[in-house]
Parts: sequence; structure tokens; C-alpha cells
Amino acid sequence: MATKKKKSGDNIIAVNRKATHDYFIEDRYEAGMSLQGWEVKSLRAGKANISQSYVIVKDGEVLLLGSTINPLQSSCAFVVSDPDRTRKLLLHKKEIDKLIGHSQRQGYTLIPLRMYWKGSWAKIEVGVAKGKQDHDKRDSIKDRQWDREKSRIMKKSF
Repeated sequence: MATKKKKSGDNIIAVNRKATHDYFIEDRYEAGMSLQGWEVKSLRAGKANISQSYVIVKDGEVLLLGSTINPLQSSCAFVVSDPDRTRKLLLHKKEIDKLIGHSQRQGYTLIPLRMYWKGSWAKIEVGVAKGKQDHDKRDSIKDRQWDREKSRIMKKSF
């Protein structure tokens, strides 16, 4: 029997939908997360939110701030859980150095794009991004609407 290979996006936990609207995404990095046991159970139940979160580099470590992982009532009876705690992201030293260069010297912002399962490991995709201005946002909306209209016209012609 042939085994079906899974893509990394098959088991998505949370997506930051505003990121592509508010930023130009220049580069993407995959990072692991340092989690506690109750957080893993909550992620399996899909109780995560990364829409208001951001990534910083501090003392040579990459940290995820502002993300929320709501605890399950059944698994967190004896554990003191902080849903908004700062989580350490796990990257190689070369990747951390690149992120430091982008964020401090070149004026880019580091934002989480999506959280997903890769095998049994929870991963997060970090985007190196530049902010969009209002006219850029309007242009991207127009382009998206034109693409939809083109696909409708092509469907009708065939």
C-alpha cells in the first residue's frame, strides 16, 4: 500500500487572517514552540488564538507574545494555567541571527502567520513583514476582486 504524505498545512490549529491584509510578507520561518502539557491538550482541542500576537527577539531568544491558549476545564484542575503567557520559539542559531537582522536593522516586523501540527509537534509559521499603508490595502482588495471576477467570466465562457 502506498502511504499518503501529509502537507504541513493539513492540521491547522489557528490562522492569523489579518496578517496578509495588514502586511507584505517577505519571508517565512517554521519554528517549534516550548509548551506545557495542558497547552498541548488545549491545542489539540483547537483552543488557540494568534490574531493579536507578535514575535520579538530578546537576549538571543525568539519569544511569542500575546497569543492565547485557553485551558480545558477537564485537564487543568490542579495546574495554575496562564493562557497569555510568553512562549519561547525554537529556531536554529542562523535563523535567529537572520531574524535579528531583519527586525532590528532593516525595520521589518515579525508576526505569527499560522499555528499547525507537523506530525506530533506543534509548529508556528513566523513571517518577516513590512506594514501596508491604506492605499496598498485598497490595491490588494481591488486585485482580489478582479481575480474573482475573472474566474467567474472564465467559468461562464466554458
